Amino acid sequence: MYGRTIILSHEYRDRVYIRKDIILKLTEHGELNQTSLLSFCGLNLMKHKDILESLERKGFISRAEQAWGNKKIIKYAVTQKGREFCKLILEPYEDIFPRSEKHDREQS
Repeated sequence: MYGRTIILSHEYRDRVYIRKDIILKLTEHGELNQTSLLSFCGLNLMKHKDILESLERKGFISRAEQAWGNKKIIKYAVTQKGREFCKLILEPYEDIFPRSEKHDREQS
């Protein structure tokens, strides 16, 4: 163990990019259950539940519960308002303030 350097990478993503990722994944797939959505977007329910709830409250995504035996499945879908928000606000924002990884590749 001595002499070895261990580098831990904890990539930080601004909340605006998390919102965009959620809306884009839902647009791409149409509808996703909560587990798939969180997995595709690399999110943690405990940390990011407030973002999902906020997007739903503001009408950018919709949430539906379906019974599945004695459990329930939560499914999300993007609304028309969410698509418009992504196109008019989030995409131009990312063009102006690109994510560092994307920006680094463009500079090379």
